[in-house]
Amino acid sequence: MLSETKKITDARLFGFKSLVTILSKPFLLTLTLAVAAPTNAEFILEGDRSVPTEAHHGMVATSHTLATEEALKVLKNGGNAIDAAVTAAFALAVTQPRSGNIGGGGFMLISSESRNEVIAIDYREKAPAAASRDMYLDKNGEADSNLSRFSHKAAGVPGTVAGLALALEKYGTISLQEALAPAIRLAEEGFIVTPRFSHGVKDSAERLGKWDSSRKVFFKADGSFYEPGDRFIQKDLAATLKRISEKGVKGFYEGETAKLIVEEMKRGGGLITLEDLKSYQPVMREPVHGTYRGFDIYSMSPPSSGGIHVIQILNILEGYPIGYLGHNSAQTIHLMAEAMKRAYADRSKYLGDPDFVEVPQKGLMSKDYAAKQRKDIPMNRATPSSTLAPDNPLPYESNETTHFSVADNKGNAVSTTYTINFSYGSHIVVDGAGFLLNNEMDDFSAKPGVPNAYGLLGGEANKIEGNKRMLSSMSPTIVKNKGKNFLITGSPGGSRIITTTLQVIMNVIDHHLNIQAAVNAPRIHHQWSPDEIRVEEGLSPDTVKLLEGMGHAVNQKAAMGASQSILIDENGVFFGAADPRRSTSSAMGF
Repeated sequence: MLSETKKITDARLFGFKSLVTILSKPFLLTLTLAVAAPTNAEFILEGDRSVPTEAHHGMVATSHTLATEEALKVLKNGGNAIDAAVTAAFALAVTQPRSGNIGGGGFMLISSESRNEVIAIDYREKAPAAASRDMYLDKNGEADSNLSRFSHKAAGVPGTVAGLALALEKYGTISLQEALAPAIRLAEEGFIVTPRFSHGVKDSAERLGKWDSSRKVFFKADGSFYEPGDRFIQKDLAATLKRISEKGVKGFYEGETAKLIVEEMKRGGGLITLEDLKSYQPVMREPVHGTYRGFDIYSMSPPSSGGIHVIQILNILEGYPIGYLGHNSAQTIHLMAEAMKRAYADRSKYLGDPDFVEVPQKGLMSKDYAAKQRKDIPMNRATPSSTLAPDNPLPYESNETTHFSVADNKGNAVSTTYTINFSYGSHIVVDGAGFLLNNEMDDFSAKPGVPNAYGLLGGEANKIEGNKRMLSSMSPTIVKNKGKNFLITGSPGGSRIITTTLQVIMNVIDHHLNIQAAVNAPRIHHQWSPDEIRVEEGLSPDTVKLLEGMGHAVNQKAAMGASQSILIDENGVFFGAADPRRSTSSAMGF
């Protein structure tokens, strides 16, 4: 809890005159009373409502206990954070097939204090060479969402195996064989099914059941479901992982596995060819960088929109005394929603694969651009999305999107987000290879102005082109304080990834919550279209009424994201936070 004394300190740091110019009279009255009559609450209330996992040598936070355990073993045996992260990623591909993957792609951020650098690895999927702009339009010119989401044509060329191998080769200390060994064992010997695993298959049974290859993996031989306590064995996936272990990336992108992928494509009319697989390469990119209240924010650069817009929203909010206004107060949520909708409007126009389009990222992340956008935000009235269009960052341009986190005691930190898009992706297993195909092609703009599955609008910058990477919201992020790794975070969740990551950062920096409380706290989300503040359960009805009184539409829906995060304090102590929104999540350290 943030005490009144702390709120007053934040207000003084911000400057009382600045507060007078931006806050409405009710909030000024609150400030006056707080300064005049500070309470002694801080001397009465003790203890945290949410307690993170504490350790002194290293920390792993993933969405599955088995993956966390295997990664922690790597750290205990002397491996670094990159070794542990790659081990966790392959283990998640076995234990959490709905989202862990070798059939998808993602992004990895690596921070090295010894080298004083933060680097980004882009292993996002690519469109097959034969992909074309109008490939998902029907005879009437309308977008066919079944084609872009639940068909063989929905799959982009997978990037996960190549990306993980590159990270290990450049920054790891163990071999690819060592990193794959736990995953191979878990696939070959099986693991005990959890309630979440069982419920997930049951919820997706209709779509999974449409494909012979998927039924063979996710249902028992008699067609019944795997129940909690059953052992789940994946022999085909184990064989695929062994080929990678023996032959490196060629064991996936060439040879038997590549042949199985292409045969699956031919059965369903998909587009991925042997040449598409053989030519796939991950890309080393420079992460985007911004600052927020003295902290350095590093996040994923395009083709992810996540990093740019996390920084853009923080830049806008930096002009307000968020800590004083209070955690999830109506005024704070109002300002967050206004900043979010402006960033998502810009996303619809400017973001795409930087190898194909010029993204004005410097302009979008400019403090001056944020100041311009902040001027148009009313303090106590919602701005209808219908009156907002993508702004113009170009005058501020210069020449100058399953998540897990790992940190070690050598100064290395890894933030990784990877995906096959929906739970179970396209729901199509590559027959004989044992893994699911992604449906990331839906992240392209099938038709300008038509929303994708997450309601996100796209334009020309994100149109479908062969060999192009589709836009993502994945936002693996590392926050540094005075040159030291401080906060490693990110989240799954489609369009809500950006705002989930944003709120974990704000909860720590603005509201001084410990990392577990920062992860647990109720989340809000606005993405410009639809024009609503989506909220999780937990907001006060009074807060909702105040927001509605400002003109906001507030809609309570299911939980958002699953942020597995780590905070490292000034003494080098690690604090891990597993997101309770995933029952299998775990944070472990030593």
